[in-house]
Amino acid sequence: MTTSKQKIAAKKNVKKAQEKWKSMTHRQHALAQPQGRDRKKPGTTGKGKFFRIEIRPKNEFKTFRIHDVGKKGGLERLAGKRSSGSWDTVAWLVSKKDAKIRNRELIIKEIHAKTVLKNLSGPIMRVKGDIFRAHSRANVPERLKPTPAMKRAQKINIKKAQRARWKK
Repeated sequence: MTTSKQKIAAKKNVKKAQEKWKSMTHRQHALAQPQGRDRKKPGTTGKGKFFRIEIRPKNEFKTFRIHDVGKKGGLERLAGKRSSGSWDTVAWLVSKKDAKIRNRELIIKEIHAKTVLKNLSGPIMRVKGDIFRAHSRANVPERLKPTPAMKRAQKINIKKAQRARWKK
């Protein structure tokens, strides 16, 4: 039989545990479970079929889609939808058959994948496991804009607009 002192102490302990549980993040909840320590994050073990090249942070997006680019299972694009509704590339998935690692850098052997990923600026460097990081394009400071490429594109767009007006 439990005493009234034990009942009060038990209630107090339950309230403390609930308070602590509410203040924890989802990851902390998982790690607090006895089976939670066993699961590894995807891509960190090196056992998958793809190398993942992250371009933009995942937290900028709310929805994700994967598209096959070229032959099936070779190169895949992970697209993300922002809260504004615009879509952009979050990461590229390159088959392990089409690439190799040399000195923490990913070297792509397959020609199609190489041409698609040539727009990435700088080396594709390893983060951990099968996860790599690269930049989508060079960061051009505002003081250097418009760049020569931007000026060429503007001229072309102006010419197209003028031709369209003349045809009417």
